[in-house]
Amino acid sequence: MALSDLTLADCWAYRPDLAVPADLGAFWERTLSADAPGPATYEPVDTGLTQVRTFSVVVPGYDGDPVYGWLHLPAQASGPLPCVVEYLGYGRGRGLPHEKLFWAAAGFAHLIMDTRGQGWSASSGSTADPHGYPAGTVPGFLTRGVTDPDDFYYRRLVTDAVRFARAAQRHPAVDADRVVVTGVSQGGGLALAVAALFPGVAAVMPDVPFLCDFRRGVQVAARGPYGEIAEYLKLHRDRSGQVFGTLAYFDAAVLAPRATAPALFSIAMMDQVCPPSTCFAAYHRHGGQKELRVYEFNDHEGGGAEHQLEQLAWLHKVLGRG
Repeated sequence: MALSDLTLADCWAYRPDLAVPADLGAFWERTLSADAPGPATYEPVDTGLTQVRTFSVVVPGYDGDPVYGWLHLPAQASGPLPCVVEYLGYGRGRGLPHEKLFWAAAGFAHLIMDTRGQGWSASSGSTADPHGYPAGTVPGFLTRGVTDPDDFYYRRLVTDAVRFARAAQRHPAVDADRVVVTGVSQGGGLALAVAALFPGVAAVMPDVPFLCDFRRGVQVAARGPYGEIAEYLKLHRDRSGQVFGTLAYFDAAVLAPRATAPALFSIAMMDQVCPPSTCFAAYHRHGGQKELRVYEFNDHEGGGAEHQLEQLAWLHKVLGRG
């Protein structure tokens, strides 16, 4: 596999001048200020496992829509725990309750958010998206309501993600000062957005993040969801300004300067889904202390299981081991 984007040296130098909507802060304040109708609920699940306690979660998301998830707690843990809130990659759902046990095995609370309307790829989902979308929308999610920030699918999804981080902070088993957000690809972009929009986040770990530097992603990505935008604009040739104007409100690289939590990024230099230059755009603009792990010869799988160990060591450094 060859490079399909900039070299590593050029990525370090790539610092795009991204358009920031004048009302960006007001838009998100208006979006997130509405109180969720009721608290999150947690129902115990009998998984047959003895070392991890699992709960099926329902968090009121955007417009009060029920958003499902899993909460894993180490069975023998006592006292408030640091919590890793995980958002999922494009097309993935929360899956089965025993699929993701790494963080609980490491002594963390682990809250996994299902992705509304998704869950057809690799792991199934449980959360519907009851909000319709018009004819002429390209299959997928990047073009649902893309001509109006108020109607855009990712307005709902980012709101869900913020509410999951808030729910984690309020859980009695969780240390509210040690809530971490993370995810791969789409999940990484959501983690960056939450870190920018929810001041309570203690750390953020985006892996090969999606939703960054949209225009370049659409122009460069060899495969994956960015192509949905290109397909849409092939059909709607006169809507480019509207589309990229909407996407700017949800661009994790545009939001990045608002985040102050420490960050550990991972970027893969042969990534054909989330071009490395787009990820570097978010990394360079992140407003807090940051570290980066570069996987020079990997595609969108990034650092995989090896990178999880990097994350664990980094969190022990940032949060402490208690």
